[in-house]
Amino acid sequence: MIEFKHVGKVYKDGTQALDDLSLKVDEGELVTLIGPSGCGKTTTLKMINRLIEPTSGDIYINGKNIKSVNIHELRFNIGYVLQEIALFPHMSVEENIAVVPEMRKWKKKKTRKRVHDLLEMVDLDPAVYAKKMPRELSGGQQQRIGVVRALAADPDIILMDEPFSALDPISRMQLQSDIQKIQKQIQKTIVFVTHDMDEALAIGDRVCLMKAGKIIQMDTPQTLILDPKTQFVKDFIGNRKSPWLAAIDTIMSTPNKYVLEVSETKKYPYKKGLFFLEDTDGEFAGIVQDGRTVAATPLQNNETLANASEKLQKSRLDMLPVVKGNKLIGMLSYQNIVTFLKDYYTQDEVVD
Repeated sequence: MIEFKHVGKVYKDGTQALDDLSLKVDEGELVTLIGPSGCGKTTTLKMINRLIEPTSGDIYINGKNIKSVNIHELRFNIGYVLQEIALFPHMSVEENIAVVPEMRKWKKKKTRKRVHDLLEMVDLDPAVYAKKMPRELSGGQQQRIGVVRALAADPDIILMDEPFSALDPISRMQLQSDIQKIQKQIQKTIVFVTHDMDEALAIGDRVCLMKAGKIIQMDTPQTLILDPKTQFVKDFIGNRKSPWLAAIDTIMSTPNKYVLEVSETKKYPYKKGLFFLEDTDGEFAGIVQDGRTVAATPLQNNETLANASEKLQKSRLDMLPVVKGNKLIGMLSYQNIVTFLKDYYTQDEVVD
């Protein structure tokens, strides 16, 4: 979806902000950019919508060089959320969210429905909040409006430049949770700049750690924590290395012998044991044990072992299915967990 090819940026005062930077952000992926002050993360973000132009190299969106795209069309298809919320103070919440759809000549009925759907998505009742003015909202509520305003015209890409850094810790954690929830629903391509390592690890599908205009390591949060490539990465991440932070798709096993197709319904009463159901498209369809349906939620593939083990314990089952989206891709059992922890601590002893 977004690709930087050998991009460099040197400002007029001689400061080199980016040094031969190449990276890819996949469609529907949330990538967090992090690093020390002056590392180039905000410059990288602002180049995507051409607020800053590169000195060298090229940037592509869907294989098309953004230099060849009309700048207004480019920006119409990119939502932008800033630390400074910048809601229009003389406009209501509904009017603030509707700005870009109205610029794009959407019909009023379509715009109003979109506004109300987005408010509901962030748990703000349209009947209560649509007509409120920005001054009547808390900081966290204003930033929620800033986020959904960026989504209003249904852009493919969302850029977020330290959007939660001015908020109190509780509001910040709630908005991080909101972003994760929204992303599961809308699957946009999101580039998110932050200076908070915990935030970067919490919300990113991948984390891009930068220093002096270069990418030092770009990996999943779990890989960064468990396998930092340099001393700088280790120092920047700090004391977070724990096997309980590993993603369960690195621990799970294949579920083959425990899978039944939904079409085999009649066989359930005759099958003793625990089985996962899937439809003909490989979508997860439920769990049965000894012929009876079990009310249990599958595990998402990128969940941490800590979260997954807690859910497994609460389920009172010996294993739980692992899904990616809603595709059944594996299973996590107590045996998987014991084997992983045994191997992890054995390797740790060898290294020490």
